[in-house]
Amino acid sequence: MKNLVCFILIASFIACNNETNAPDVSAIQVNLKVERFEQDFFAIDSNNTKAGLAQVQQKYPQFLPLFVNHVLGLGPLTDSNELIQEGSKRFLHLNQPVYQASQKLYKNFSSTKEALTKGFQYVKYYFPSYQLPSIITTVGPMDALAPMSNNEPSPNYLGENFLAIGLQFYLGKDFAIYNDPGYISSIAPQYRSRRFSKEFIAADVFKLVIDDLYPDSSNRYPLIERFVEKGKRLYLLQQFLPATNDTLLIGYTAKQLDWCKENERSIYNYFIQQNLLFEVDPALTQNFTTDGPSTQGMPEDSPGNIGAYLGWEIVKAYMKKNPAVMPDRLMLLSNKKIFDESAYKPH
Repeated sequence: MKNLVCFILIASFIACNNETNAPDVSAIQVNLKVERFEQDFFAIDSNNTKAGLAQVQQKYPQFLPLFVNHVLGLGPLTDSNELIQEGSKRFLHLNQPVYQASQKLYKNFSSTKEALTKGFQYVKYYFPSYQLPSIITTVGPMDALAPMSNNEPSPNYLGENFLAIGLQFYLGKDFAIYNDPGYISSIAPQYRSRRFSKEFIAADVFKLVIDDLYPDSSNRYPLIERFVEKGKRLYLLQQFLPATNDTLLIGYTAKQLDWCKENERSIYNYFIQQNLLFEVDPALTQNFTTDGPSTQGMPEDSPGNIGAYLGWEIVKAYMKKNPAVMPDRLMLLSNKKIFDESAYKPH
């Protein structure tokens, strides 16, 4: 019993110590507005979509036209557009099972709102002038992944003054549609859809916030600088979500992340031996910076997007040498400078 008590005390100390690096943001006021668009939209009587859409438009004058035009692909929301009524009716009918599944998980959105509120407190701590968006929950088409500035797909969309969360992409990795062969081949491979679950919402949301603060234009940089760019974004994401597991931030499985830690030196040496660190040809580099089941040329246990891990470690090494550098300054530093001054030496 004595040993058990000692273990608990040590574990508690470690847990508390992990939190000490995060600033106290409890005094920062964040009144996060959450609007449940999917609940209002799916409340439309499909036999009278015109009247129902008019009611929804009164409540969402900015968002409904965007949803109808760009998400449903039905064209401008005008009285003369006859496609809207029939198209909305069809969407409501076909997607009713998806909506019902979303409500089983998210009818009460309070726990997710709490996590997002905490994250936005950190955003306001580091970026006081950042204008917080309202959150709009939606259920759209099952293929409605939106590209970020680097063309990586996101389940969510950041518009003017709002951030829309596509709940159809957070129904759990075992959701039947995600495992349909057609869906896997044409929309979301399973290495991506395994992240279609509740615990990834916050990380996905704040990746969009980072993309809003610092659009990614590094796609033509040398490979090592692209790694550092990914590392900077992961470092900033960790500042917004300091209590979140690394696997949720980087998107690797625990097994993949462990593999990276165990083979960090070999991973880095691979890029040196293949003369890839300063390569700019996308045909030779894209496999190391894009999502996938694993990284081509490396063992099956490796994750896709392996460069994100190396970049994160390089940025950590730089910040260990330069602890006074704040995140806003870090994001503006050249990736080459960070790499050069990190004196990165893999374990």
